[in-house]
Amino acid sequence: MDVDLLLPNDQIDRAKEVVRGLGYTIEAGLMVIRPDVVEMHRMSKADEETGDLLSIDLLVVTRELASVWQGRERIGWEHGELPVVSRAGLIQMKRLRGNGQDLDDIRNLEGDPDGED
Repeated sequence: MDVDLLLPNDQIDRAKEVVRGLGYTIEAGLMVIRPDVVEMHRMSKADEETGDLLSIDLLVVTRELASVWQGRERIGWEHGELPVVSRAGLIQMKRLRGNGQDLDDIRNLEGDPDGED
C-alpha cells in the first residue's frame, strides 16, 4: 500500500522536501517502470507502531501521462477542494504499468462505476 502523487517533473524536488518533513526519509530515487512513460521517485518511512514500510510514490507527468494530468477532477474534502486523477485517468495509468495488481484494479474500476465492491 502506498500513496501516489502525480506531479510535473519541475515539482518533484519540492514534493520530496515536503514528504521528508513528514518523516519519509528513505529515498529509492528515480524508478523507471517504462522509460518516458512511467517514472517515479519513492519516499518511505517505517510506521512507528507496526514497523511496516509506508511509501509515497511521486509519479512524473510524462508525455504519456499528460492527458491524465490535464483530465484531473476536483473533489471536496474537509479542507476545501483537492485535485485528483479521474477514474478514466487512473485506469489509463494502471494500463501503462500493467502488473497483476493493476490489472485486478482495472477490472474493479471498470466493473463498478461507484468504486464499491
